[in-house]
This record gives sequence, structure tokens and C-alpha cells, in this order.
Amino acid sequence: MTTDRAAATPCVVLAGGLGRRMGGGDKPMREIGGRAILDHVVERLGPQCDGLLLNANGDPERFTRFGLPVVADTVAGYPGPLAGILAALEWTEQNRPGVEWVVSAAGDCPFLPRDLVARLQQARQAEGADLAVAASGGQAHPVIGLWKVALRDDLRRALVEEDVRKIDRWTARYRLAMVSWPSEPVDPFFNANTVDDLHEAERLAALVAD
Repeated sequence: MTTDRAAATPCVVLAGGLGRRMGGGDKPMREIGGRAILDHVVERLGPQCDGLLLNANGDPERFTRFGLPVVADTVAGYPGPLAGILAALEWTEQNRPGVEWVVSAAGDCPFLPRDLVARLQQARQAEGADLAVAASGGQAHPVIGLWKVALRDDLRRALVEEDVRKIDRWTARYRLAMVSWPSEPVDPFFNANTVDDLHEAERLAALVAD
């Protein structure tokens, strides 16, 4: 995406959910249009990012074919997406010194906008914000956002010492930019949580050119 270390924006795909509403297993590996949801996510997100990584727990070899670093939660007990964001921020600090921002996206969102990273960064700069999150149809999607690497220690304290689990509870502490996309004809942040959602995603996929 860019060669400037401070402006470079790696992205993390949060693929660590337990998938209970689908009977367990990796939601991003369920198929839409004959391809894993994660294939759609990587195809849409990859060209926007200065490097992609996956956040997932368990055996990382199940994602080998994607050829991406797999980073497990660094906080025990599966505390949710904030733990995945923290893992990505800590990984970036260790492996990409000088990089200041990371974008996160859910691994079960097959229709992500192709201008996601650019618009989050633009809004953050324009508003002098500490963080930025996506929205559509009047609804925020806090798991899809832009995160400052320098806030990693604050986030760790919130998770470990304060038992903060909800993303918006943590982001409320900072100046937050909200970036909205249209939700028609297809909501770019549609996520496949249930078997019925998979059927709906098949229908929507016909309206979206991958």
C-alpha cells in the first residue's frame, strides 16, 4: 500500500470467533459461491493493506493455504474481538517497528468495501481522532476499525485489569471518528453469523462483483 513506515497500514482479519451459532468451527472457512468467506475477505482487504495477518486461536495450520501470519490471542479465556485487536497491535509493534496504525476486519464479512482503509485513515486525519470505526445503515461496526499501535498497553490494561469486553466501552475513552458507507444494494459489513446468513450471503453475492 505504501512504503512509508509511519503511514503504512497492515490489516488483521479477526478469525478467532467460536462460531457457536453455526454449530462451532471457523466461520470464515464456511463457503459462499464455492469459496471460503475468508477468501472473499482476503481478496477485498489485501490490496488495501501493507500486509495482512490473521488472528485465530488453536492450530494455525488450518490456515496454511492463505500464506499469512497467524497470531493467537495474548489474553486467555477467549475474551472477544478486543483480544484479537490487542494481539495484532502487539505483533505489529514487535514485527513492524515504526508502523503506527492497524486496521481490523471481521473474518465473516465477505463484502468489505474496497476503500475501507483509505477512508478510515482519511477520517482519522481530518478529525484528529485517536481511532476510527466503520458504520452502515445508521449502525456502527466497531470490530471494523483503525487502531493506534501506541494504545496497546492501555488496551491490555482494560482487558486484563478492568475486564473490559465490549469494544465501544473501550473506544469511548478516546476521540473516535465514525465513517459511514451506504447499506444498499448490499451492506458491505454484512456478516455471516448463522446458517440462514450463509443463504442470504449467497443471494447477495450475485449483486456484488468480486
